[in-house]
Amino acid sequence: METKPDSTPHGAGPLAVGGVLFDIDGTLTRTNELIFATFNFIATKYCGRTYEPREIIALFGPPEEGALVPIVGKDRLGAAMDDLCEFYRGHHHAMASLHAGMDDVLAFLKTRGIPLGIFTGKGRRTAMITLEALGIEGYFDMIVSGNDVVRHKPDPEGIRKFIDAYSLLPAEVVMVGDAVGDITASKAAGATSVAVLWDSYDSARVARAGADAVFYEVSGFLQWLKTDVRYVPGGV
Repeated sequence: METKPDSTPHGAGPLAVGGVLFDIDGTLTRTNELIFATFNFIATKYCGRTYEPREIIALFGPPEEGALVPIVGKDRLGAAMDDLCEFYRGHHHAMASLHAGMDDVLAFLKTRGIPLGIFTGKGRRTAMITLEALGIEGYFDMIVSGNDVVRHKPDPEGIRKFIDAYSLLPAEVVMVGDAVGDITASKAAGATSVAVLWDSYDSARVARAGADAVFYEVSGFLQWLKTDVRYVPGGV
């Protein structure tokens, strides 16, 4: 397999960072297979059909409730959400995992004295299932799910909630994600965008989306955090 070079922000000296936000799926966790299986469980049960991964990806953006409405309709949404969460939780151990090395990333950042957060399009129910099942919820000071914003990615509302909650300078916030929407939201918020492509379902397009930094391996991302970042707890 060809090894692609990482790219990092250009500038004089280390990047000053006062807070870091992470996406979940494809960034922290290997959950795409579980997501596709879960949606197809619901589609089969309620509609007698299945969807290709690209069709499921096209539904991404709002949390699961919004993605399910075109499949099951509003009248059956409550029952479908309960079924979805039951399937998602029940198959999580077999079909999802933390990306190798991400526990080291989170443990290192937790020692830097800066707030860590989640900004995900997932609904709060599935987000918490994943964070709790993988034992990483304790790393995060703030969780912004798709249910916690009015305007979803690529809108920067979730990033701005994090900035406001900790009185951070936008330029000192890093948003780490694997999708174009993460990069777009970061730029709109004035934050530093970090694209990670170790499990992106749209890696070619994400690589061209103009992120401030691009990493293809967790090890390279961790090395950058250790050597090229200056941490500013509580701001400058």
